[in-house]
Amino acid sequence: MPDLATDFCGLRLKNPILASSGTFGYGLEFATLVDLNALGGFVVKGLSREPIEGNPPPRLVETASGMLNSVGLQNVGVRAFIAEKLPQLAKLETAVFANVFGYQPEDYVEVLRALEDAEGLAGYELNVSCPNTKCGGMQFAADPLLLSEVVGMARKAVRRRPLIVKLSPNVTDVAQMARAAEAAGADALSLINTVVGLAVDAHTRKPRLGAGFGGLSGPAIKPIALRMVYQASQAVKIPVIGLGGVSSGEDVAEYLLCGAVAVQVGTATFWDPRRPQELVGEYRRFLEHESIASTRDLIGNLSMGG
Repeated sequence: MPDLATDFCGLRLKNPILASSGTFGYGLEFATLVDLNALGGFVVKGLSREPIEGNPPPRLVETASGMLNSVGLQNVGVRAFIAEKLPQLAKLETAVFANVFGYQPEDYVEVLRALEDAEGLAGYELNVSCPNTKCGGMQFAADPLLLSEVVGMARKAVRRRPLIVKLSPNVTDVAQMARAAEAAGADALSLINTVVGLAVDAHTRKPRLGAGFGGLSGPAIKPIALRMVYQASQAVKIPVIGLGGVSSGEDVAEYLLCGAVAVQVGTATFWDPRRPQELVGEYRRFLEHESIASTRDLIGNLSMGG
């Protein structure tokens, strides 16, 4: 039997497959469908200082080989999460990560400080694809100085657990952003977040999403994500987690070859909530078929030569 385990930031995951933030709720909603302990881990939906109701419907629309979403980061707020969700999550044997977002650096710091005092988490993932209200709405992830500021402040607030920074694909040079996050104190990176897109209804002459623009995810963005994961892993010394269109065991292997130490599964969960767990078996069978002894033997072994 191949060894599926992977290591990063002092954590040992039983396999490299995690369910990604925003697609798996708080994890508990899937407990009757998925053996949560069979996963390498999962990332809960983004947490903010105060509860957020989210964007007007429609929030989801299917596209060719993908999906556009504009949920608007709806969540119960960090205090309700700690009181109502985390006690149940703490009983699990898998790694649970909290995704954190805000509209100014102080928002991130307040959420992280609250989580630092709680038990049951393996680490944090910063969603930096949010508009900085102090800077006219520019995303933290779009500017290396803004990114450095929010990551640096988050780093000072975090002592107990690893800090993962989730990078946006909506940039010119992802390697530059990866280096900025590393220099500011990130322990690991995850990428990519969704690609900004627009779906139009030609009959009504209106956007198909209630909020207009949305984030494109699914198989359509996988080639972009693989390229950026490779570039980021070449640019930094910290671990990289890959996501974007992961829907098969072979997809998992592709990301590992490009330098990722683990992957996150998102949009595939909308088609089949059991998909993250099924991918564990598919990935194991891929290793067996290719006579690969362990996950470690795949990581970063892409041959870019002719």
